[in-house]
Amino acid sequence: MKNLLVIALALVTLNGVAQERKKDSKDRKDRMERMKDITPTEIADLKSKKLTLALDLSEAQQKEVYQLILTDATEHQKMRAERIANKTEDAKPTKEEMVKMRNQKLDQLIEMKRKMKSILNAEQYEKFEKMSHRNRKGKRNHRRKM
Repeated sequence: MKNLLVIALALVTLNGVAQERKKDSKDRKDRMERMKDITPTEIADLKSKKLTLALDLSEAQQKEVYQLILTDATEHQKMRAERIANKTEDAKPTKEEMVKMRNQKLDQLIEMKRKMKSILNAEQYEKFEKMSHRNRKGKRNHRRKM
């Protein structure tokens, strides 16, 4: 009798967990849909304020970080618009196109990191590295759950 109760409890718990995963995917799509119309200046403003709070940036640092993020967001928006304009019905990018896009993204991240290192002091940069590492790790673990 106890075994039957344990099995029933396990099945109910498993069913509840499976339902949550579907909801998370829908929430992510909704969030992405809302964020697609946000402008690069709004993105730069939000991200620079978040970094200002987290890293205690000075006024000069705030302005430099804002310009850096604005440039990055503008480039990202241009690349996204190009992808959408060149997209055909259900056409997936080729292997070469994927490699090219990933290389561009990595080059942008390297450049961003270099510029942030020149803007921030050692202590702030260390916090920035921990923040970005934690974000990448969290996204990676989130993808595994799905």
